[in-house]
Amino acid sequence: MHKYIVLIVSFLAFTACNSDYLEKYPLDGPSSSSFITNEKELMLAINGCYASLTFHPSAHNCPLPVILDHVSDLGFDRNNGTLQDVGKGSHDSNNGFFLNVWSSSYSGIARCNFLLDNIHKVKDVVTEQLYKRVTAEARFLRAYYYHYLVEMFGGVPLVTTSLKLSEAQVPRSTKEETVNFILTELEEASVDLPPSYAASETGRATKGAALSIKARIALFGEKWDVAAEAAKRVMDLQLYQLHPDFGELFTYKGQNSKEIIFALQYLKGIKTHNIPSQFFSRMASGFSGLVPGQSLIDSYECTDGLSIDQSSRFDPAAPFKNRDPRLGYTIALPGSIFLNFLFETHKDSVKTWDYNTTPAKLVTNTDATNAFATFTGYCWRKYTDLTDKVERTTSELNVISVRYAEILLIYAEAKIEANKIDASVYDAINAVRQRPTVNMPAITAGKSQETLRSVIRKERKYELSGEGFRVFDIRRWKIADQVMNGIFYGRVPTGLLASAPKIDANGTPDYSVVPNRSAMRVVETRIFKINRDYLWPIPNIETLTNPTLVQNPNY
Repeated sequence: MHKYIVLIVSFLAFTACNSDYLEKYPLDGPSSSSFITNEKELMLAINGCYASLTFHPSAHNCPLPVILDHVSDLGFDRNNGTLQDVGKGSHDSNNGFFLNVWSSSYSGIARCNFLLDNIHKVKDVVTEQLYKRVTAEARFLRAYYYHYLVEMFGGVPLVTTSLKLSEAQVPRSTKEETVNFILTELEEASVDLPPSYAASETGRATKGAALSIKARIALFGEKWDVAAEAAKRVMDLQLYQLHPDFGELFTYKGQNSKEIIFALQYLKGIKTHNIPSQFFSRMASGFSGLVPGQSLIDSYECTDGLSIDQSSRFDPAAPFKNRDPRLGYTIALPGSIFLNFLFETHKDSVKTWDYNTTPAKLVTNTDATNAFATFTGYCWRKYTDLTDKVERTTSELNVISVRYAEILLIYAEAKIEANKIDASVYDAINAVRQRPTVNMPAITAGKSQETLRSVIRKERKYELSGEGFRVFDIRRWKIADQVMNGIFYGRVPTGLLASAPKIDANGTPDYSVVPNRSAMRVVETRIFKINRDYLWPIPNIETLTNPTLVQNPNY
């Protein structure tokens, strides 16, 4: 882990080299006349390029991947502020969340540009292998920052070199131009990136990471053949495999899993995050501020592979039994043991069991009685680990950016959408569904493209919830205007649903058929404007300072 100390120290050195350092894209960076003249400075510079990976785009001090699902139909941010405004559709171009994402991304891009503009100075003083590798790392990171920007805002200013102040008025490139740039950069970077590193260098970009992000951005851009081909190349590396224990993957024990392709690195005393404080239950001294909703819980299938409105195994009186195990691994469910407490959010359950002592003791249940306990009745279980129970605001648990299960699902979806369905599609889906601790029924051969489209969309929801993909998925599938309009529900505060809701082909529940729907907690009412909200607004301050930037429609 000493790699990360180097990273942060280098970042401080990198930004301190110029007293006129600007926190505005893409002009930040040290003086080109006095930096990157030897191998030590080269490593300082590339380590500085990694720093923006761990930016935290809201007051929650949580990484972007775990924040994003709370502006989708899966989750809710209880904390009043810019993130909650995005989720309920009351945002505008002055929203600070958008500005933070934009500025932090371009800050990272600027550092990459600076390195790439100046790396030629050390070509004769470092090995050719290191020179090529560092160049590839910078190109990977620049493409990584751009891949978030293009999915959030559409076409953006495509800046590939350090600019003088007089050159800063850069107009937007089209989304297609930006996507093509990202794909080219990742392909070329993959040539010189190593397949792996020594343990002391964990966290650096690899060949697999570059090909994985290429597959992702190609999928999002509906370039089916490109996505499938890139994903297949990751599979053919034979470096990655599914972690047998799904729940363990998101804990400290899973940090070195062969499923992880690229992860955001954290280390106490250097860079930490606040996920435990936001995800933990009240009984475990958390805020329960970022929480999943009822519609996500009801999306998961029963153990026979049928949705809860079709399965004979679903019992409304015991709704969490006989369900896809990923439901319980992803979400802390009422009646389960969570952080050594019996987690129960039924408002009449004023006492609960504390298993931190032997024997267990009955204590006041703040998950039922506290006014700021989870508003939905559920908490996230992913990225919660008892190790963080004491120091909840300074977690060093790494956050996964890319893992092998996503690659398998990208491969399957791209082949399905290209209508090139073969045995490899079923193999990829079933590998994910049938990891040992999940073991859901296999999807049998002979399905239509439409049926498999439904399967893969639901599979992404079951497998990847809480990891930051949902907002991009519902946009590209053109269902955001359906799932982000109306009421975001929590559980029935003093009971259960009388019957299963109707589940559609995308795994979305419809509660209009549930007799006691009116008893469900209305967490918030959301608005999604179909002619506006499929893109987020370019921050207003950016359009004011750069008049060549054309704002997205209807902002």
